[in-house]
Amino acid sequence: MTKPDDLPKYRHVAVIDIGKTNAKLVVVDAQTGTEITVRKTANTVLSSPPYPHFDVETLWQFILATLAEFAKSPGFDALSITTHGASAALLDEKGDLALPVLDYEHLYQQDIQSAYAALRPDFAETYSPRLAGGLNVGAQLHYQQTVFPADFARVATILTYPQYWAYRLTGIAANEGTSLGCHTDLWQPFTASYSSLVDRLGIRKQLAPVRSAFDALGEIQPELAARLGLTKPVPVYCGIHDSNASLLPHLLGFGSPCSVISTGTWVICFGVGAKPDQLDPNRDTLVNVDAQGSPVPSARFMGGREWDMLTRDLPPLTPHEEAQALQSVLHQGIMLLPSVVEKTGPYPDRKAEWTRDPAGPAERRVAASLYEALMTVTCLGLIGADGPLIVEGPFATNGLYLRALHSLTGRPVFASEATTGTAIGAALLTGLQLKVPMHPVTGTIEKLKTYATGWRARADAQRLSV
Repeated sequence: MTKPDDLPKYRHVAVIDIGKTNAKLVVVDAQTGTEITVRKTANTVLSSPPYPHFDVETLWQFILATLAEFAKSPGFDALSITTHGASAALLDEKGDLALPVLDYEHLYQQDIQSAYAALRPDFAETYSPRLAGGLNVGAQLHYQQTVFPADFARVATILTYPQYWAYRLTGIAANEGTSLGCHTDLWQPFTASYSSLVDRLGIRKQLAPVRSAFDALGEIQPELAARLGLTKPVPVYCGIHDSNASLLPHLLGFGSPCSVISTGTWVICFGVGAKPDQLDPNRDTLVNVDAQGSPVPSARFMGGREWDMLTRDLPPLTPHEEAQALQSVLHQGIMLLPSVVEKTGPYPDRKAEWTRDPAGPAERRVAASLYEALMTVTCLGLIGADGPLIVEGPFATNGLYLRALHSLTGRPVFASEATTGTAIGAALLTGLQLKVPMHPVTGTIEKLKTYATGWRARADAQRLSV
């Protein structure tokens, strides 16, 4: 029997979860970790001037409408937030946006890129690689400052993206380490302090105070609470970068060392307990910062986007169809070489190509799963990740991908059964103690290591020839 002292202080926690492709609101049961209810909408990018930007006002209306619905049923006692990284909100003195929240995939003209390259700190200071477009938040700020100087001059406060939504709910401005440590060029992960770029850009005074992801910033503002139909004060927690939200339950559950593979638009591999001795900034490796403020060597590629590009028109396979196609792919050496999305991942300078065209949709789908697994294993190797592998997100339901990881690494693999692992991680910020349901992966794929050796030799030969 559960004793009263063992009960969580909240019964239900609402989570705002904004990914690059979709935004969700979830209510998590504090005792079981069950996601009681979920609402979802597209995260739209507007192409209107001054540059491609997120439709934050449509997201805000979705958030308000859904929170009002959740206030009626099932109810919630606290609210947490998680969003994609590589975004910042620039507020004027009134607290409104001085400039729209820029889409990090927007590419800048060459002279601006060159000017920023001369400004940004060395990898040894920030452990942040130079990435395309605005994937480095510092590059976004430099672009906005350079191209829109009058608008940028009105910027009074700079917020990391989860904390922007916390600000809209509470009126309290904050920044937080997981978003600052997510390849921004603005943060030094081993000293937990701002990098030299902050002063080169002259923005130190505008940066909001840094708070812990676990901090309750304040309550939903009274006028807003009344609009939502809340009958009691609801605290809002500071929030967290989404991949770090996915990491948090396993950081608490497995300890060090372990390897967490967070899948969504991006596949991000975290090497908990790994050393950053041999990270290669030219292959999309970096050091993230976890919710507790510790540096975590990481590597990534845009695996979810690639999977969608490769399989969106392909039918699902029965187990028999998959098994037949797998044997054909392995026997004939049908391989997809990197990279489907260029300029990111461990092979950023290579264009994808097939060693042999798949005979049909089944072979194409199987080869795509093996490609995702091989890219993931490459990322794990680049960061020296060790310990059990935990896969969360959409790829946790791809049995072939999971068996491939198990076969290629020879390490225990666990698949998360949570449909929105980011939401569970964000809910943990409120003090909940939850275990994410997961199952061990069994079974191996015969002859896959030979296939992988051939794939790696071809991929590396391509990379070295650039």
